[in-house]
Amino acid sequence: MPCDPDPTKPIPEDQEPCPQKTDELISKLASFVETARSLPSSNGAGLVAFGEFGLDYDRLHYCSRLIQLHSFDAQLKLAASLKPQLPLFLHSRAAHSDFVRLLKTHYGEKLERLTTGAVVHSFTGTVEEMRELMHLGLYIGVNGCSFKTAENCAVVKEMDLNYIMIETDGPWCEVRPSHEGWKYLVAAAGAAPSASTDCTSSKERATAGQQSKRGSKKHPVKKDSEIPERYMVFKKEKWTEGAMVKGRNEPCMIERVATIVAGIQGVELQAVCESAWANTVKVFGVGEAT
Repeated sequence: MPCDPDPTKPIPEDQEPCPQKTDELISKLASFVETARSLPSSNGAGLVAFGEFGLDYDRLHYCSRLIQLHSFDAQLKLAASLKPQLPLFLHSRAAHSDFVRLLKTHYGEKLERLTTGAVVHSFTGTVEEMRELMHLGLYIGVNGCSFKTAENCAVVKEMDLNYIMIETDGPWCEVRPSHEGWKYLVAAAGAAPSASTDCTSSKERATAGQQSKRGSKKHPVKKDSEIPERYMVFKKEKWTEGAMVKGRNEPCMIERVATIVAGIQGVELQAVCESAWANTVKVFGVGEAT
């Protein structure tokens, strides 16, 4: 958006954290946790985890490094003090050393005081960083952003399925044709082009095809996707129940994440799904691990 901070201009580090504001916010957060825990947990409702929170040094135009470190430290202090503790839903991007250091400050050198599980979601770090996190007993969440480059996919190849979780992070982090991981979807689909899924009638498509058969530089002919869509897709203005919103990454697209992981690791899709589900149940205590 035009009013967004300029990514090339990080916020200066000279703005000191306000202790009073910190105390007020943490107090409100603690109260929210207490209230949420008191709510009925039937039908899948209730408080499942603490997060998402963490560090993101690729977004310093939104929040300075100093403020991020201060806030993460304060939030971890609260999370560690909860009795019983809640599982953690964590974020770390381009901030690995500080991220791990603060976790160890509050939970011990081996995170031995972390009595519940934790997942570091939307992972895009290095193999070495991934291995250190798994060595500490942390789970790794992957989505479309984890497959952007060949380097990203090489990291996913080395992930232990006993520590992996899959996610969409919708409405963002979709898998795009420009991503390295896309080729695994093409391979899984047999490289067969899909039928049109724009939900127009066959007559409308035929008419449109005749009118724009040759296309133009301004309005080129759009190719069908190499990957079949499982669900109908509508523009948001014409959305109907049971369909996806065009241009939005929907939760139902999680199957693509699992398919790519299976392709990268050379294992059966079912093995990825079963491992990811068992890990999710183990950490968050939802559903049944069967």
